[in-house]
Amino acid sequence: MTVNRKELELFVQQSESETLEFKKSTAQIRRAMETLCGMLNGDGGRVLFGITPQGQIVGQTISDTTLREVADQLRRFEPPGTIVQTRINLGDGKEVLVLEAQPDPTRRPYAFDGRPYQRVGPTTSVMPQEIYHRLLAERPDSRTRWETLQAEGYGLADLDQEEILRTVRLGLAAGRVPESTGNDVPDILSRLGLLKDGRLNNAAIVLFGTRFLPDYPQCQLRMARFRGVDKSEFLDQRQIEGHAFALLDEARLFLRRHLPVAGRIVPGLFEREDEPLFPREALREALVNGFCHRDYTIAGGAVSLAIYDDHLEIWSDGTLPFGLTPEDLRRDHPSKPCNPLIAKVFYLRGIIERWGRGTQKIIELCVKAGHPEPAFGEQAGSVWVRFLPSGYIAPHRVAHDLTERQREILHVLSKKPSMPLREIRSRLENPPSDRRLREELLHLKKLGLVSSSGHGRGAAWSLVRHENE
Repeated sequence: MTVNRKELELFVQQSESETLEFKKSTAQIRRAMETLCGMLNGDGGRVLFGITPQGQIVGQTISDTTLREVADQLRRFEPPGTIVQTRINLGDGKEVLVLEAQPDPTRRPYAFDGRPYQRVGPTTSVMPQEIYHRLLAERPDSRTRWETLQAEGYGLADLDQEEILRTVRLGLAAGRVPESTGNDVPDILSRLGLLKDGRLNNAAIVLFGTRFLPDYPQCQLRMARFRGVDKSEFLDQRQIEGHAFALLDEARLFLRRHLPVAGRIVPGLFEREDEPLFPREALREALVNGFCHRDYTIAGGAVSLAIYDDHLEIWSDGTLPFGLTPEDLRRDHPSKPCNPLIAKVFYLRGIIERWGRGTQKIIELCVKAGHPEPAFGEQAGSVWVRFLPSGYIAPHRVAHDLTERQREILHVLSKKPSMPLREIRSRLENPPSDRRLREELLHLKKLGLVSSSGHGRGAAWSLVRHENE
């Protein structure tokens, strides 16, 4: 859209903003180009030369030298930006030069003279690195994405060959890999977009690598089981390097080891049928989302799994795709994987779907299992999902790490409707002190497995029973 004299007068009545800036003359050309760069990375805008910051139209002489200088500056944009030039004649040899930035969202982020800029209100500043990398990862030009960059110093010997062949087998079973796919590993990698001209890319290492340090410290999974509801005390903590499928398997084992399960208390036996507190598929979906959508340019980044007494969290370093908010994850939204090559391999193995329904699927699975909807959030450069079960410490929720003594106490309590502390102690094979036994009973009460009546020495303890027992 060009600008005429009448429109110019309307513009100068406005204040400078995210899409409008005044410059007295092209002597300020460099600062103007930084501003235009910020506008290209935003919603576009105009810079007007020959206007004072107060909005006074003064104009300037625009010579061939001036236009050559402007053209030279415009050549410093990467990628080349669309900047429309308009000259408005004021008379007496004076003109106003209007440069209008017309952004192409598919080409962001734009940089001027090697640096990206952003426009926030009437202010231009250097774009933060995390925003730049996020926009760069979303650019359709795959040559600029981290996952497509060459894995320097890595070859086929550094990959898990069996996992590559397993991917083909699973893809065939899921009907997502062509029947013509054979067992030639280089050919498979080429089909997956992981090998080009005999060279591996970063995605190949993330998916199938066997050697990570010191070049790929971000291929890491952090797992912790905390005592209580905060991070003050660890019960177990692990940090593991590996390819994405190995890390997914390690997470599954950690969840099996530490995640509470639902089980029926059978009087006299204390037997139960183990059933995970959260749907396995929902947890797997959340972990896979983390591996597919995380920002691998963060060298110290990782996918993190944390189990607390009252909730479970999965964190992934990186931010949501540009334009998406945590609330958008609850409804239909476009699928914008930051790492489409990595996501494609997960899809071919039958682990995920293409169309951005992963978070909605997590919600549906949790609600179907009787839990509240999980919470999604973005904080400190990471995206997280928090699973909030109904009745985490309600009856029939029992942790895998229940001690043998605690099991013995429950067995003793199953013999009678209720009994005092001293009787419980007398029936135990290796009775602890009264203080320690009371601590054990209080822990079991917190889990909803036992109840008490009365106070002090007269208190009686009972096994929690239900109508179907």
